[in-house]
Amino acid sequence: MPKLSLEQLPLAGKRVFIRADLNVPLADGTVADDARLRAVVPTLRHALAAGAAVVLASHLGRPKGKPAPEYSLHPVAERLSQLLEQPVPMAPDCIGPETTGLAKALQPGQILLLENLRFHPEEEANDDAFARDLAALADCYVDDAFAAAHRAHASIEAITRHLRPAAAGLLMQRELEALGRILHEPARPLVALLGGAKVSDKIKLVEHLLSKVEAIAVGGGMAFTFLRALGHDVGRSLVEPDRLDTARHALEAARRQSVQIMLPVDTVVAEGVDSSRGRAVGIREIPAAQMGLDIGPLTVARFADLLRGAKTIVWNGPLGVFEREPFAAGTLAVARAVAESSAFSVIGGGDTIAAASRAGVLDRMGYVSTAGGAFLEFLEGRTLPGVEALTEAP
Repeated sequence: MPKLSLEQLPLAGKRVFIRADLNVPLADGTVADDARLRAVVPTLRHALAAGAAVVLASHLGRPKGKPAPEYSLHPVAERLSQLLEQPVPMAPDCIGPETTGLAKALQPGQILLLENLRFHPEEEANDDAFARDLAALADCYVDDAFAAAHRAHASIEAITRHLRPAAAGLLMQRELEALGRILHEPARPLVALLGGAKVSDKIKLVEHLLSKVEAIAVGGGMAFTFLRALGHDVGRSLVEPDRLDTARHALEAARRQSVQIMLPVDTVVAEGVDSSRGRAVGIREIPAAQMGLDIGPLTVARFADLLRGAKTIVWNGPLGVFEREPFAAGTLAVARAVAESSAFSVIGGGDTIAAASRAGVLDRMGYVSTAGGAFLEFLEGRTLPGVEALTEAP
């Protein structure tokens, strides 16, 4: 069901609790990459301009349920104040009398950032009493943290039992619309491009997409488990022996459903990821003492041809060890092929985004998801607690 959106809430004079994903990398006490902060700025600006007082909350890192100075959100507050061009004061905690007092004193157009939610073990435990304390800080709830929507945590799921209505923020709304466009009535052909190291990480996604797509192109380390399942000797390439039957079943299911699974026909091999160079060989020619670390040029051409004919593309996972220069060419070439396609493209996952950025085509993707795990789980057809908890649109 469509969810209530921030734009449908009467915000004037209200205190709104906005759960964002401000989990950004820090370096020397400052924000090293503010992409997630910039992604939530439109939601914050909308609420503030509408006359709301904003109580902003997030987690940062894994402090294991207790205060840890290195995981404080203070650097985030400093960077947000620059992005919003207004003060973003910090509460000393996310609950407690002092925090409650600061929240209740907020005036329309003002914002308060709570300290790291994960300084309390009750957050990840989805504790009801903790959620009730958070809910007491505001009059309504907005979730703009799609990247954390697959977590049943107190500030994401339990809080909505006590604070209604619960609406989707502008970023959450864009994520749901873009991913929903893939799963429901996409322009066809729909092609999935999947990479990454392990079949075990993506097999549920493969199985779910078989009923949605016309073709799946598989690269990265996970491709070698499929190739081994077909009887290929892949040398020392990454293979999950306990997933060979799973891979065979997926290939058979694809055949029955007339879905093409396109696997590499060549690969760039070397003795290991630290090798200074690699060479392209056919899949049947992988030396016993070497491993495949990138898709080869023939595979790049085949993948690019497939993508050229697509109307919708979803991409998750690099197609080789692209962090290493000798094994980056395949992933970067395919990233450019996605960008050059006339298809509506959606990409997600940190490595995928990094690869598109390195290829210089990130701004040419149709939609770039801020999520990793939630992106995959949504595409697997799983119910996300953070989405399920939101109020249905009228």
